[in-house]
Amino acid sequence: MSESTIEAAGTPNEHIDSKHDAERASIIQAYKNPHYRYLVLGILTTVYVSNFVDRQVINVLASYIIEDLAISDGQFGMLSGLAFACIYTTLGIPIARWADISNRRNVIAISVTIWSIMTAACGAAQNFSQLFLARFGVGIGEAGGSPPAHSIVSDIFPAHQRATALSVYSLGVYGGILVGTVGGAYLVQFFDWRIAFVVVGLPGVFLALLVRFVIKEPPRGMAEARKDVAPPGFFRVVGFLWERKSFRHLSFACALHAFVTYGMGNFMPLFLGRVHDMPILDVGLYYGLIAGIGGLAGTFFGGWMSDRMANNTGDKTWYVWIPFISTLLAIPFALITFLLMPTGVTAAFSYLLPVFAGGWYLAPCIASTHFLVGIRMRAMASAVLLFVLNLIGLGLGPMLTGFVSDYLTPSYGDNALRYAMSITLMVNLWCALHYYWATRTIRADFDRAPD
Repeated sequence: MSESTIEAAGTPNEHIDSKHDAERASIIQAYKNPHYRYLVLGILTTVYVSNFVDRQVINVLASYIIEDLAISDGQFGMLSGLAFACIYTTLGIPIARWADISNRRNVIAISVTIWSIMTAACGAAQNFSQLFLARFGVGIGEAGGSPPAHSIVSDIFPAHQRATALSVYSLGVYGGILVGTVGGAYLVQFFDWRIAFVVVGLPGVFLALLVRFVIKEPPRGMAEARKDVAPPGFFRVVGFLWERKSFRHLSFACALHAFVTYGMGNFMPLFLGRVHDMPILDVGLYYGLIAGIGGLAGTFFGGWMSDRMANNTGDKTWYVWIPFISTLLAIPFALITFLLMPTGVTAAFSYLLPVFAGGWYLAPCIASTHFLVGIRMRAMASAVLLFVLNLIGLGLGPMLTGFVSDYLTPSYGDNALRYAMSITLMVNLWCALHYYWATRTIRADFDRAPD
């Protein structure tokens, strides 16, 4: 073959680069269609609903599990929090690193498959240890769900819409609580708690197929029209975040916020049934609808309002002020719910306000974290935030609330749970301090964020 023929044919690397550029252009073109962009957001949000259905359904089944397996409130707190959070936080960072250097869509699809199968496996548990291990398995799968999804959402929506888009994604938290609580209550009433785990778990396998074959992996930095860069090393990302004083305060504030949210929310169905003698179907209906609708509205409002205030004022510290306000707003309304409401129905309805306010924090905090880092750090940054949030919030919140209830039970009987939840609520004051301290340095940290 002559030299001219070789030159005309081009090198193999040139063909590979040309094919890669064509695929990239095709994907970018697909995401320019707002219908496809919102379809992807809708699928990811539905996956997050599944995530929280599988994570939270155990809470409405609490009284049946406690009775059947002969466990205490503290042990149940470990099942609903610590068993899940230990592995979730441990694997979250390495899986996020994997997502930052590979195909995020595939990471999500694999994760959904694992957590769905392990949720169904919870129904086979015959004792505390077996259920603890099954919940451990749910945490393995769910560790790979949110960080890559956060990264994808940040790549397909522009910066001025990012918190709103992330708030839509975060609706999955309360959508999952709604579906899991109402669905779990009906399933346990007509079947048993074991069947409930199987029924809510297995549909996730079909969602995994939807993710794999419908979502296109977007180019990194697409929303900002940035050129992709090589991913930084793990320790560089962690060191970069830790050097930001604002991130240290923000992550700890989020963790304390979650401590209160999970500590109250995981025991709220048990509170309605034990303290107010509410039947399980009523618990599922009232708590599921009120927590679900209130949380959905609060989560969207928090993202939308923080975007609106930041865009109108040009001050991104509003992404922290909104969560700060929510922590203080929730305290009086939650105390009314736990201490003053005379019936289960009035307690459930009064819980609407604290759960609405409690939903304001997640989307603005994730958006703030993404504003602090480069495009190849986003999944890892989300994972570090979620590591702190879930280790302290989910791992300790329900467990310590349960153990406080156990400690108070000899003196206060069934009312011990209402006092334990009220004590947990007071952590919001500590949380508000860290949000405030974050506002003092986060503007400067935003300004020195890398491209």
